[in-house]
Amino acid sequence: MTRTLVITGAASGIGKATAERCRAKGHKVIGVDIHDADIVADLSTPAGREAMIAMVAELAPGGIDGVLTSAGSANFDKPGMVLATNYFGTVDVIAGLRPQMRAPGARCVAVASTALLAASDETLDLEDLCLAGDEEAAVARAEKGGFLQAYPGAKRALSKWARQTTVKPEWAAQGVTINTVAPGVVKTPMVEGALADPRQAATIREKSPKATKDYAEASDAAELMEFLLNCETDQIVGQVIFLDSGSEAITRPNL
Repeated sequence: MTRTLVITGAASGIGKATAERCRAKGHKVIGVDIHDADIVADLSTPAGREAMIAMVAELAPGGIDGVLTSAGSANFDKPGMVLATNYFGTVDVIAGLRPQMRAPGARCVAVASTALLAASDETLDLEDLCLAGDEEAAVARAEKGGFLQAYPGAKRALSKWARQTTVKPEWAAQGVTINTVAPGVVKTPMVEGALADPRQAATIREKSPKATKDYAEASDAAELMEFLLNCETDQIVGQVIFLDSGSEAITRPNL
């Protein structure tokens, strides 16, 4: 059966690979990005998110069957924007599209990162602001703490939000699930360039050890995303699935 899917960050990386895989399987994909997409929108702003949600309704008047939020930012110099994009640019999109999701059967997949494991007690207040929906205060806190708090804090807050939200009556009980995928090192062009530099490669291998022969390709991530977006089972609920070549298992063997 053909499904209608919304994929943010669809112009590059994991989002692009997943969009291509879903289209190849016959599904309709509405791609969202800041350029080269069906919907061009800046998800770091509330206005951009609202416009995007309205445009989805125009392009899919019959409703949608899944959402993948792959849009994100890792701009070291703009921690506030990183927080706004990576947290609010996901949760506001998923929550805002809920009325358009066909139930039962709709599936939501939020892209986090293994960086969530680097979040600490220092980011708990930032995460609490995110979960309270106070974007202005959360962005200000991110600017104060800098990228090294904003990025992992946003990703851990996102995983918490997904777990807390999907078990509410209007979600999983209605057959609409939310899960999170936490990629580790994925060999995008940017990462390939870093791995080609001996010093950068050594740092990556130290911080992200692997059990597999090589790190993941975008196509590896796309295979998992496509499954989660289109699986019939409604029994995968609120999970954080690490796609990281074994890094999390190596660093947390006993959880």
